[in-house]
Amino acid sequence: MFEKVLIANRGEIALRIHRACKELGLQTVAVHSTADANAMHVTLADESVCIGPPAAKDSYLNVAAIIAAAEITGADAIHPGYGFLSENARFAEIVEAHDITFIGPSPSHIRVMGDKIAAKDTMGKAGIPLVPGSDGGITDADHAMKIAREIGFPVLIKAASGGGGRGMKLAREEGDLANAIFTAQSEAKAAFGDDAVYLEKYLELPRHIEIQIAADTHGNVVQFGERDCSLQRRNQKVLEEALSPALTPEQRAEIGEITRAAIEKLGYRGVGTIEYLYENGQFYFIEMNTRIQVEHPITEQVTNTDLIREQIRIAAGEKLSMKQENIKFQGHAIECRINAEDPRTFTPSPGKITDFHAPGGIGVRFDSAVYTGYTIPPYYDSMIGKLVVFGDSRELVLARLRRALSETVITGINTTIPLFLDLLDEPAFQKGDYNIHWLEHWLEEKHKSD
Repeated sequence: MFEKVLIANRGEIALRIHRACKELGLQTVAVHSTADANAMHVTLADESVCIGPPAAKDSYLNVAAIIAAAEITGADAIHPGYGFLSENARFAEIVEAHDITFIGPSPSHIRVMGDKIAAKDTMGKAGIPLVPGSDGGITDADHAMKIAREIGFPVLIKAASGGGGRGMKLAREEGDLANAIFTAQSEAKAAFGDDAVYLEKYLELPRHIEIQIAADTHGNVVQFGERDCSLQRRNQKVLEEALSPALTPEQRAEIGEITRAAIEKLGYRGVGTIEYLYENGQFYFIEMNTRIQVEHPITEQVTNTDLIREQIRIAAGEKLSMKQENIKFQGHAIECRINAEDPRTFTPSPGKITDFHAPGGIGVRFDSAVYTGYTIPPYYDSMIGKLVVFGDSRELVLARLRRALSETVITGINTTIPLFLDLLDEPAFQKGDYNIHWLEHWLEEKHKSD
């Protein structure tokens, strides 16, 4: 096991990693920008190093500064969290070249899964179901038209690199295709430095289902069931559930085993998430995230597992602490991403939190790094915290979520708490009857009636 872990991140995930390290008896090093000098994880860490000014490119994305901080403090491992450098294969290579352990997958797996075309090919060969579409990148408009006619319109043009909806364009009919390709390529080039795109069949009303896995270096692989991440706005997740209200136990077991077996074939190391679209009883691979997910706490709650702890142990060469037959699904969990945003316009609302009170009680977990007097900086993601509520049934969790949201006090800035309280009044959400487009349609109708 390591002696000292450098946490190459900020906010709630940095604090979450710090806590897991302390429970394993490890020393921690916090790196931070000048804007985060008073952050909670910086205060609690055993050591801290300022790595640059507020801009992420000069601090949290500054590879040289992070490596220097690790060497100066004697850290023997680096945990990248999520975002920033967590899925940067070159960073993982540099970390390992300095004889420091990267707490994550091998650089080769990060690189393959970071290229959506290569990931699709790799996972298809491993037995994962794929969305019908091009076998690789689109070479020209005629090539794209031939494929689109074969699989049928509408189709999606998607960037081979990156995600979050950038470089993704819909062509509903033949006349839309050329412009969709051009626009997607332009966006992809600007956002990711790579204009490679590919084509997939557009699914009209799918759900977004993802499977959490963990694999050690001894050949052991387990899956922890699914999360339903269908409530999205502009391809960004807003609320997640585990387990999905749309799947039967039989479907859950089948896609879980298909996913576990594929990861075993890959020889993967670490934690990861395989994301699917689900429509009419069929699963279709979207991508694999080679890091811990924002929404990992809901899986932890329904499986009684510490995924960050497992991630660290795997990187240290230890065996998984559980076998597949030991993983039991218990109850239900929901996570709300509470952001410093106007709940109606989603405009960021940075500023000083004048009063803060986290909710509590049975079945309530609040993963956050804010406190009274803390200032939400304008330079990074606007997340304040993740409200995670769990219980024996979905009905109980919905009631508990309403209670927890009503208890939460965050003043001085706008938050998205009112959005979630309104959502709880919506019959379709109460029944779990939604898809990846539902939330945006609901918001549009809601704003028309306001």
